Amino acid sequence: MVHFRAELAALVAFPTEPGAGAAHDACLAHIAALMTPAGFDTEVITGPHPPILLASRIEDAALPTLLSYSHADTVPGMEGQWQDGLDPWTLTPRDGALFGRGVADNKGQFLVNFTAIRRVLEREGRLGFNLHWLIEMGEEVGSPGLEAVCAALKPRLKAELLLASDGPRLRADQPTVFLGARGGLGVELTIRHREGGRHSGNFGGLLRNPATEMAHVLAAIIGPDGACKVPGWVPDALPEETRDALKGITPAGGEIDAGWGAPGLTPAERVHGWSAVEVLSLTAGRIPPVNAIPPEATAHIQLRHVTGLDEDALLPNLRAHLDASGFDYVSIREHEARFPASATPLSHPFVSVVTGSIARSTGTAPALLPSLGGSLPNHVFTETLGLPSVWVPHSYPGCSQHAANEHVPEAVFASAIALMTEVFADIGATSRVELGLGD
Repeated sequence: MVHFRAELAALVAFPTEPGAGAAHDACLAHIAALMTPAGFDTEVITGPHPPILLASRIEDAALPTLLSYSHADTVPGMEGQWQDGLDPWTLTPRDGALFGRGVADNKGQFLVNFTAIRRVLEREGRLGFNLHWLIEMGEEVGSPGLEAVCAALKPRLKAELLLASDGPRLRADQPTVFLGARGGLGVELTIRHREGGRHSGNFGGLLRNPATEMAHVLAAIIGPDGACKVPGWVPDALPEETRDALKGITPAGGEIDAGWGAPGLTPAERVHGWSAVEVLSLTAGRIPPVNAIPPEATAHIQLRHVTGLDEDALLPNLRAHLDASGFDYVSIREHEARFPASATPLSHPFVSVVTGSIARSTGTAPALLPSLGGSLPNHVFTETLGLPSVWVPHSYPGCSQHAANEHVPEAVFASAIALMTEVFADIGATSRVELGLGD
């Protein structure tokens, strides 16, 4: 792990925050130099979007071709908010873990997979498959340009399967596989009645209060148990294969309020097989109060949804629901980049190859999730490129990604490198038919 730690320290040292163009360019140049000795040809694709590195290693056109994906951009470093002695851009070992911005999301996960690839090459002398690898610098701002780049490169990529790593395991000691990501839709709701506030004594009981009305609007969207009430925002039913796959699984983190969420479902089914809508912010009036009826109220809500919904109808369905509930005066605006939902069928042969490899090398079957609870640009690979996708995360729920003190236990990295080495080796030894690619 000494060599891995040194290479990760070099990656963490690039302050690849959103908008840090020079650091983005330098980091991708560093990664390209890292990959070239392993037989990869590299090219940086630029445009109005953040840069994307394409690295390709072609052994034989007749072999299966794998696509992998990583991102080397990060959220802001949040300097000054970390524990004493920790700096976001300096890799620091502490208490058996490695601290630094990007160790979990996603520089460390990239390096795990690349380390595994090099180990297979050292051991076998070849991979037994071709490999394209996309490393982008815009994931933390919604992956602008990724879909267009993949569409343009589709004839050149000619990939058949995606294997990538992001997100957390269910537990630090439990290898995990997920096959897709829930979609994300952010909506801003606004009620505005007048230009300024009105004295709450002189006008109380006479004027409509946007804050009070917004409370009723939100209650029409989300029930008192946290379940979504908007038609078309939840599936008609939970597929039996999803229910079977999620038996005995506890969602990452394990922090659960009993009785909250869609009724009749287990916590795992609510996160990995169903839709959820949450209030992210709610504002009205002044703090501290000035004894005035506020002129307007705003709420930001977010829908996380699985596949099977009519995504083009999500906003129209909300509009129709609010109108039918007497809230036609509420303004609706989509307020953030939308992620479509995407998933690979649990029955795809590639899923069995990966999960079987992990079970053999670790002695334990991995947790298999139909969908990640969060959102990723997985739809670019499943829809734009038409690839079955399998994700093997190398972080854990307590990693503090997107916060100060981001870290991953070294034991997680060590186990991840070992299992991914066997996954890549097993893919190289598996026939096209067994991978689900036909003859």
